[in-house]
Amino acid sequence: MDTRIVDHPAFRLVGHAARVPLIHRGINPYIQQHIAALPAEEHLRLKALGNAEPSGLLAVSDDLDADYGEGSELTYLHGVAVSPSTPIPGGLDIIEVPAGTWVVIRTAGPHPQTLQNAWATAAAEWFPFNPWRLRRGPEIVAVPDPANDFSTATCELWLPIEPA
Repeated sequence: MDTRIVDHPAFRLVGHAARVPLIHRGINPYIQQHIAALPAEEHLRLKALGNAEPSGLLAVSDDLDADYGEGSELTYLHGVAVSPSTPIPGGLDIIEVPAGTWVVIRTAGPHPQTLQNAWATAAAEWFPFNPWRLRRGPEIVAVPDPANDFSTATCELWLPIEPA
C-alpha cells in the first residue's frame, strides 16, 4: 500500500451534505443522486473556494457507525477543504476538523472498486501491523486524477488516526 502519515493543522470541510446509507460495494446511488442534484456551476464554485489540503473536490464521510454496518447512516459531504479563517458563503454545510494525524492511502485503478478495496486492505493489512488506530473524524476521499467518465481514478483516502 502506498501510505504516508500526515500531521495536519485544523481545517474546515465545506459543501453540501446529506444523510445516506452506507453501501460497501459499488457506487452508492444515494450519494450519486446527491451529487447529480447539484448544478454544474456549484462544483466550480466549491472548487474555487478550496484552499487547504486535501485539495480538489472531496467525498467526505462523517458520523459513521462505529461498526461500519452495511445500511447504517452517515453524513456525506460533497465539498472542499478550507483554512479556518476562510469566509464561508451562505447555504453551505460545514464540518470543523481539529488538528490531528492522518494516514493517507493513495490508490490508482478501476473506480470505485480500487478505492473500496483500499478501505478493506487498510483494515486487514495496514492497521494490524502499524502502531495506529482510527480516531473519530471524517474520512475523506480526494480524487486528483480521475478519468473523464470516472471509470478509473487516482485517489487519496485520508483516514484520521491516533497512536494505538
